[in-house]
Amino acid sequence: MTGEGRTGELRALAWSHGVLSVQSFGAMLGPTSFVLPGGRQVSPFWIAPWAGEELPAEVDAMTAALRGEWPCVPFGYPFPAEDFPDRWDRAVEEGARRGPVHGYGSNAHWRFDPPRDDRIALQIDYPADDPVRTLRRTVTPVPGEAAIDFTLVIEARRACRLPVALHGCFALPRATGMARLQVPRFQTGRTHPGKVEPGAALYAQDSAFTDLASVPTRDGGSVDATRLPFDHGVEELLQLDHPDGPLHLVNEAEGYRVTFDWDRAMLPSVVLWYSNRGRTHAPWTGRNLVLGIEPACTAFGLSPETSCGDNPINRAGTPTALELPAGDSVTIRYRIGVSDADGSR
Repeated sequence: MTGEGRTGELRALAWSHGVLSVQSFGAMLGPTSFVLPGGRQVSPFWIAPWAGEELPAEVDAMTAALRGEWPCVPFGYPFPAEDFPDRWDRAVEEGARRGPVHGYGSNAHWRFDPPRDDRIALQIDYPADDPVRTLRRTVTPVPGEAAIDFTLVIEARRACRLPVALHGCFALPRATGMARLQVPRFQTGRTHPGKVEPGAALYAQDSAFTDLASVPTRDGGSVDATRLPFDHGVEELLQLDHPDGPLHLVNEAEGYRVTFDWDRAMLPSVVLWYSNRGRTHAPWTGRNLVLGIEPACTAFGLSPETSCGDNPINRAGTPTALELPAGDSVTIRYRIGVSDADGSR
């Protein structure tokens, strides 16, 4: 099935446990439903609340089309760095090139492979001056399970190091605290070195923590960052380095659990994006509720220059950029599955 619009061509695929769709723009996973025991259907992926609305001309194409899940190569973009602590190189971040946010592939249309009844595959060629030659993405429903397998193949034109992430976006219930994020053991939790959104900060700046249920805040206290959504406007990022298992998001309002598992040898961290009615400008307008679960090799999704250079995270032993050999390819595999809140599929 195909369709046209802001998202470009859309393809859909049904299997025993659901229906998924993928759009050509950004190769983003679109509306997707999973069938759980008893025939109940749930749709855990976030779709931007402005989908289908007329938007101001200044809203960029990626923001206009946001939804679901997609790969980011390279991951990140320059942040305002004037209040970064001294251990972060402000000059590198301030001087970073302002390329496409989260990479060319997040801001352009991909080509679909010929249709198949068991998977959807796409690819995109990067501009000739980019170190990346091609990305290939395969989205495969798992027969007999409420789960989807993904592969991302990165082929480099020349040897390079780049931050890479898988940008999973999951819908949150509207009622305060009715979703619960379950995380495995991790080596280090980190708060952002700057401000993600003016006026919507919550977490203490550039701090470390060991328990996601007790993250230091800017007022000197702590907050449980596993219980969502918050009861006030927040726009924040956290990074967990070296988690030793998958992450689970339990939507208690709708009674389902999402499990995100990935190759942690390739992507040793996970960035958590808390978009909790914190952005008030168009098209966000204080209404957005999403948790981003973003397996990554990065320094917080700051500029690629910061992730590829010397920074406090890689100095502590966690890689923040992937090595991509010239003329060869790197493959990242991952799975997103859904079950009842008690874990039954």
